[in-house]
Amino acid sequence: MASTQQLKSRIRSVKSTKQITKAMQMVAASKMRRAQEATKSSQAYTMAARELLTYLAAQGATNGHKWFTVRPVKSRLLIVIASDKGLAGAYNANILKSYVHELKSDDAANIANKTIAVGRKIAQATTRIKDTEIVGTYEDLPDHFSGAEFHAILNTAKDMFEANQVDAVDVIFTRFVSSLTQRADVVRLFPAGFTPTDDVQSDIAEAKFEPSPKQIIDDIAYRLISARLFQALTDSRASEHSMRMLAMKNATDNATDLVDALTLEMNKARQAAITQELTEISAGVEAMQ
Repeated sequence: MASTQQLKSRIRSVKSTKQITKAMQMVAASKMRRAQEATKSSQAYTMAARELLTYLAAQGATNGHKWFTVRPVKSRLLIVIASDKGLAGAYNANILKSYVHELKSDDAANIANKTIAVGRKIAQATTRIKDTEIVGTYEDLPDHFSGAEFHAILNTAKDMFEANQVDAVDVIFTRFVSSLTQRADVVRLFPAGFTPTDDVQSDIAEAKFEPSPKQIIDDIAYRLISARLFQALTDSRASEHSMRMLAMKNATDNATDLVDALTLEMNKARQAAITQELTEISAGVEAMQ
């Protein structure tokens, strides 16, 4: 059994760790709320943009457009979104697992692939994977994805698709479902896709386009693709903070349980020491008599 001093030292250490994890839990909870608001506020725009493009595609406005041309996939660009920091549970591990699965699928189909890594953790992981071609890495992105880095990622993907360097562009990210549920997902940016349907809102069906749908399709398509990438980034950030908050909560709870267990063990050790001292005193008294 460990000595009382050793147990006291361990209790102080665990309590110090508990204070750190509790503080990280509170910070993650604050960031999570802001990230959730951001991802929820952009969902309506993303859905509306997709529905508008669906309607235009049904009118034939996208026929023959360079961003919508479907080609046999011989090369693919993967945009992988992870975090810059750890201590977020299985967040980064799930993304890496999904990324490796996509690489294996490409190898099995004899498809070459290139990678854009968003986040320090996935950037470090990709350097350890054999025969992985990295065309860009982005770290320490701000919470508001509207700066030069965001457009650099999107424009790199667009330019590579237009130049026939890749035949498809996919984004691997963590889709935010709720504070307790997040899942790794893959969505396609290029060629820009849509689901043909006649079920569109009346305000979109009655909309007037000036000068014509074909002449404005470039701007509309670019905004749609931007919205899909933006949604993937905001979902990833909300998922990261949610999983980090939950991981830090579990760590705090475990620290509390460990402190209780160590305190109980220390009390037992102290009681045993007192009992031993009393036994020795009694034995000494009897020997003197």
